[in-house]
Amino acid sequence: MSRISVRGFAVASATAVTTVGAVVGVASGNTQTSGDDLETTAADATLLADIPMGQQAQVQVASLTQQAEAQAAAADAAAQKSAEEAARIQAAKTAKAKQEAAEEKAEREAEAKERASRDAVRDASSFSAQSSYTVAEVKAIARQMVPADQFQCFSNIVDHESSWNYRAQNPSSGAYGLVQALPGSKMESAGADWQTNPATQIKWGLNYMNSRYDSPCGAWSFWQANHWY
Repeated sequence: MSRISVRGFAVASATAVTTVGAVVGVASGNTQTSGDDLETTAADATLLADIPMGQQAQVQVASLTQQAEAQAAAADAAAQKSAEEAARIQAAKTAKAKQEAAEEKAEREAEAKERASRDAVRDASSFSAQSSYTVAEVKAIARQMVPADQFQCFSNIVDHESSWNYRAQNPSSGAYGLVQALPGSKMESAGADWQTNPATQIKWGLNYMNSRYDSPCGAWSFWQANHWY
């Protein structure tokens, strides 16, 4: 059984140093060192010598073990911090990807809704022919045939070209109808009743604006710059 603890080992070591100093002092003629001091340091030196070599090795091993454990704990803390940072970065990437996916989905849905709206417009053939039409009736037909987001542009052009008179005719050029097709007979491609049916004229005018200007709003932009289309 060891006579001292690890702490005792440290004390004994310090005492040994003191003992050596005392001995050196005596050898050099230092008269301040008392006999009691010499006895005490000698006893301490004897105590240090009494520590088994195995015990000294155990103390050293314990110290190394503590250092290793401290280093391992520091490494674990660093690894945990690194893992937490990696998780945070991954979470941010995941959130961004979800947001982008949601935005793309919203855009697709909006496009699908717009296409559905365009597909829902009525064709000229779905309107029963009448002997005559009021301006209000002609506008009502146009609202059902022209996509909602393009109607105002279409209406602006018709306002300037014919004031919604489906029988309007330019005496000098011969342009005819709501959209003032020149010559008016062009509208026969949309229906044989192009002279008397505003739905047929609207169908032709809408196709013309889409094919030449991509949309009624494209046609209206050109009209504003040139006062014709």
